[in-house]
Amino acid sequence: FYTPDINSDEYTLSKEESKHCIKVLRKKIGDIIYLVDGKGRFYKAKLIGDNPKSCHLKIDKVERNYGKSDLHIHIAIAPTKMNERFEWFLEKSTEIGINEITPIICEHSERKVLKLERMNKILVAAMKQSKQAYLPKLNAAVSFDSFVSNNTVEERYIAHCIENDDKKQLKEVIKKGADTLVLIGPEGDFSPKEIDHALKHGFSAVSLANNRLRTETAAIVSCHTINLINQ
Repeated sequence: FYTPDINSDEYTLSKEESKHCIKVLRKKIGDIIYLVDGKGRFYKAKLIGDNPKSCHLKIDKVERNYGKSDLHIHIAIAPTKMNERFEWFLEKSTEIGINEITPIICEHSERKVLKLERMNKILVAAMKQSKQAYLPKLNAAVSFDSFVSNNTVEERYIAHCIENDDKKQLKEVIKKGADTLVLIGPEGDFSPKEIDHALKHGFSAVSLANNRLRTETAAIVSCHTINLINQ
């Protein structure tokens, strides 16, 4: 259960979470319940009050920095035309392991308005489902130029589809243990002007596969590649 405001050795679940606990999972007094706060704390608790509108819990054990990663993975991605594809990326990248997501508005972007509240709910659900204690940070959408001009992460890459013999595969250039940022463009790819702008600001151009990938697939491949190299 997601408990972002937990701050003592007892806790009452929200109405929604209480209903899920009692009516759906059929938990009873004395049962063990696990909680996460999205900030790295993993709690083992016991159910001491089974009201389906306000479950009361007693915290037995706290594990801090649960599943903490040694690196920071940041994917900056142009929102897809279809909401469900972007939401699929949010869900799967959280399961794989990601720290930060920034929607970037590009020249070829077809979607510029996002429902961040709904998207954060998807991140929370994916965090809970995959038994993680850190909630990825979802930033507000920002223009491509502004984002690129204000990012100085040491390992920063732009994945684009324009043929270039100098491009290497992301898996060949990833540095183990280093914070990493990857830019993923919209369905129509980044414009030549945007690619040039990124290269001038220290981004390296990379390829993700021999095949052409959808935006959301490219973002997942990036996320998985970075995690795989760092295993």
